[in-house]
Amino acid sequence: MKSCLIVDDSSVVRKVAARILEDIDFIVGEAEDGQEAFDKCRQEMPDAILLDWQMPIMSGLEFLKLLRAYVGGEKPHVVYMTTENDIGQIALALKAGADDYVMKPFDRDILEAKFQLETAG
Repeated sequence: MKSCLIVDDSSVVRKVAARILEDIDFIVGEAEDGQEAFDKCRQEMPDAILLDWQMPIMSGLEFLKLLRAYVGGEKPHVVYMTTENDIGQIALALKAGADDYVMKPFDRDILEAKFQLETAG
């Protein structure tokens, strides 16, 4: 089974995303901020990461840059999550190494579509 780390400071968002991803056969882990996520990635690199933009301690963008520079950090399929409809922020995330993005609030169909490629592999 594929693994996905959900990184968001909102426990509600993490729980909703976890339920959807578990339904499409992901083993799900959770982190509240970028630092916790990076620590978990150093222990075991997930196949995919659903990453929030704004978080305390370490932002999604800071985490993404650190992840992609880390040995094995190029591997996870990273879907960037933001509530802000700002093309500039999305462009920064994609430039830093995000593979895709999703706007919050998301629904089951949107999230499944973003991670469907992962379940095929």
